[in-house]
Amino acid sequence: MNEADQKLKEIKDDILKCDKCSLRNFRDENNYLPVIGQGNHKADIVFIGEAPGSNEAKTGIPFCGAAGRILDELLGHVKIDRRDIYVTNILKDRPPNNRDPELNEIEECLPYLEKQIEIIKPKVICTLGRYSMGVIMQKFNLADKLDSISKIHGKEFEYKGIKIIPLYHPAVAVYNGNRKEELKKDFEILKKYV
Repeated sequence: MNEADQKLKEIKDDILKCDKCSLRNFRDENNYLPVIGQGNHKADIVFIGEAPGSNEAKTGIPFCGAAGRILDELLGHVKIDRRDIYVTNILKDRPPNNRDPELNEIEECLPYLEKQIEIIKPKVICTLGRYSMGVIMQKFNLADKLDSISKIHGKEFEYKGIKIIPLYHPAVAVYNGNRKEELKKDFEILKKYV
């Protein structure tokens, strides 16, 4: 096991034991799994969503439901193999009723995500959805560039050599298939990083 694998395993072990917020109780009550992340531990591109959905919490795999199928299609559109990227979420546990993350939950989970980014050392971070966009852009000192996702999706920002690219959440195309072409167009910015 290389150093990155070992450090990411330590994060996984910490998340499995974590009981800092009520999401742990919700996980246990529903026999859910934490959704830590999946993919290449040396990925150039990391995708970050908001929080696990029901399918993800049942399997422990990020983006494995309908939105995950759209994500796979979008990746395929720009010839990126899912095995070459890393996919994770801000929250590692599913919130009840798929509600928005609460500030204390984000604050408790964010250090795990920060460590994942530090270990993987991606060149590009793609945020999936408005919550992820807001948290990551603030974390990377880009709050002054923050706007509604409808205005900055598909645009590149930079922080200390890392490109930050806000993207719509793939679920947008699940709810409105007509939006898929717009998402594909946004994903085309990633071709230069492959």
